[in-house]
Amino acid sequence: MKGPHLLVVACVLVACARGGDGSTYAIASASPANEAYGLMARQGTQLAVDVVNKRGGIRSHRLALVTVDDEGTGATAAVVAQQLVDADSVLAVVGHANSSATVAAARVYDGRLASVSPSASSPEITGLSRWLFRVIPSDSANGIELARFAKTLGHTRAAILYENNSYGRGLADSFRRAFGAEIASLEPVGVDGEEVEPYLAYLKLHEPGLIFVAGSDGSGLEILREARRQGIKSDFLGGDGWAGITSDTAASEGVYVGAPFSADDPRPAVRDFVRAFRAQFGREPNSFAALAYDATMVVAQAIEHAGPDRSEIRDYLESMSERNAYQGVTGLVAFQRTGDVVAKTMAMTRVRHGSLVLQSGGSR
Repeated sequence: MKGPHLLVVACVLVACARGGDGSTYAIASASPANEAYGLMARQGTQLAVDVVNKRGGIRSHRLALVTVDDEGTGATAAVVAQQLVDADSVLAVVGHANSSATVAAARVYDGRLASVSPSASSPEITGLSRWLFRVIPSDSANGIELARFAKTLGHTRAAILYENNSYGRGLADSFRRAFGAEIASLEPVGVDGEEVEPYLAYLKLHEPGLIFVAGSDGSGLEILREARRQGIKSDFLGGDGWAGITSDTAASEGVYVGAPFSADDPRPAVRDFVRAFRAQFGREPNSFAALAYDATMVVAQAIEHAGPDRSEIRDYLESMSERNAYQGVTGLVAFQRTGDVVAKTMAMTRVRHGSLVLQSGGSR
């Protein structure tokens, strides 16, 4: 984020802080504006805020939303986090959406402002700060579930491609450890997915049966497009970072994705959420939207019970157990002492004609 943009954000936050007349409670949404997953997260949060306000708000106060762009980077996230800390009217943060931004921001929020990340799943986040919570399980748990699912497909040999960042490394390592069979290769790729041709050419020669990719849908789509061009026959499996992989219907067809959420989930609450999201934004919600929706509802519940006090909000979040858990569209939300969500299952899906079709698992 460049200087002028930071100035605009700062002005918005100052106006929010000075304009608080007691009629609203303000929270912030922090995610990258230039990424598809960031937009989904913003829309999920906005829908939750709208639902809360349609119900009468919180303690007869409307819920106001301050949206900031962290560019998905640690450096910008730290600057944005400081601005949010300094804006006294901001009671809590829904964010950040990815792991590197969350790690950087958590150090700024610590002791001053609670944040609930919807989708940052790196293992290094566990216990990082008592003011940091997340509604998505750690990659340590996700990798185990993905490896188990790979085995149900009959695969005993796999290759791993991973983005060389905290998310990719953590998920790849967890999958590798849990797979318990032959790993034909383990190779890092860039977050933009460029220059993957030689890796895939090598894999085509050896056809490992399964290619597991630990990364975002940005690099994932480049990998899949190149794999289709080369005619690779192996199955592809991705984790929650591939929630938006369906944007390229042809490249993603047949790919397996382990996601925290499936729009096919038959539970009434999920059906209501999907209908509302479609009506408001004209498209299908993915995991990033659903997780952000749940994170926002959790923050709203904390404010409802604790009032407009940052420390009390943090204390309520820490107290959330099965007794006072939030039943979300991605499953039950309660927190461990480390800030990690209590165990949730993944929905194992397969892309069919641009949709993630439920194969097994699902929210609980």
